[in-house]
Amino acid sequence: MITLVLILIFGAYLIAISLLIYGFTKIKNTAINDLKPNTAFTIIVPFRNEVENLPILLDRLSQLNYPINLFQVILVNDNSTDGFQAPSFEFKISVINNNRVSKSPKKDAILTAMNTVTTDWIITTDADCVVNKNWLLTLDNYIQSHDVDMIAGAVTYNYKSSFLHHFQQLDITSLQGATIGSFGINKGFMCNGANLAYTKSLFQQLNGFEGNDKIASGDDVFLLQKALIAFPKKVHYLKSKSNIVVTKPLDNWKSLFYQRVRWASKTTSYKSTFGKALGLIVFTGNLGWIFTLGYWFFNFENNFFLLLIMVLKIVIDVILILQSNQFLNTKKISYLLLSSLFYPFFSVSVALYSLFGKYEWKGRQFKK
Repeated sequence: MITLVLILIFGAYLIAISLLIYGFTKIKNTAINDLKPNTAFTIIVPFRNEVENLPILLDRLSQLNYPINLFQVILVNDNSTDGFQAPSFEFKISVINNNRVSKSPKKDAILTAMNTVTTDWIITTDADCVVNKNWLLTLDNYIQSHDVDMIAGAVTYNYKSSFLHHFQQLDITSLQGATIGSFGINKGFMCNGANLAYTKSLFQQLNGFEGNDKIASGDDVFLLQKALIAFPKKVHYLKSKSNIVVTKPLDNWKSLFYQRVRWASKTTSYKSTFGKALGLIVFTGNLGWIFTLGYWFFNFENNFFLLLIMVLKIVIDVILILQSNQFLNTKKISYLLLSSLFYPFFSVSVALYSLFGKYEWKGRQFKK
């Protein structure tokens, strides 16, 4: 009976990840063409105590291969205490204070900025990010070539040599692979607010974050899922190396755990049936792997079959990771096997804690 249950769990897992791998190949890489820049963008950056990171982001924005009269930046200060002052650049920068009205500081920041946005296209990113010089040009070319109102893009880490950093890189690589793969099979359900563009008119038609404003996180995912329900053909994924946003990994396990809890806490509120089903399949797959490891240890007579199950899960995960990493990075992957062995324990702990636990974010505590 136990063996049959494990076969069903891992069978569903292998099918789900195989679909994502197939979907990843269906999204073609987009190259920049010769179209003249035409789209005006407003880049919204919510921030709290980012005095070290914001000057770097702003400097990279100043180096964009894009007309400075076609983009502006709105920095939304969420009660920072570090005394940040915006430096002067040739492009327009506005610094405004966040107007808190909900449980979500980031959603409030975007809503606050919306009141001053004059362009139709909006891009959200984070203060600790850096962007490719052709970031806006790639978006503009895609907008001119497609009938689109929302564009999701890739995010990766600028990581160092430690196991903690490599573990985070492999984790986000698998998440990006799942994101791209889901779009490839027309089941998109996830994106990253550090690289998300949409029109102000779409935001208004969707009534913004109405319906999920009581959830502290999810300014990106819930808006995406609402858009996919209302206007599925107007939501695209832009797979282009020149559109990848790079951010920083965290430097301690506690912060990483809380960050992943914050991400996982959104899953139960998904509007996407596919997203919920995939989350359940991944959870049971990781939990089943842990159980199989224990069962195999105490039942050596079945060791070959159970070992095969565990190996198959690692293999299918590695295929998705390698496929995604080839698109996202040029660095060599390290700690792949160790991360694969450790990840089920980390993932299951995060998932279970997210159901009832509290987490910290930007010096504040939040409940599920």
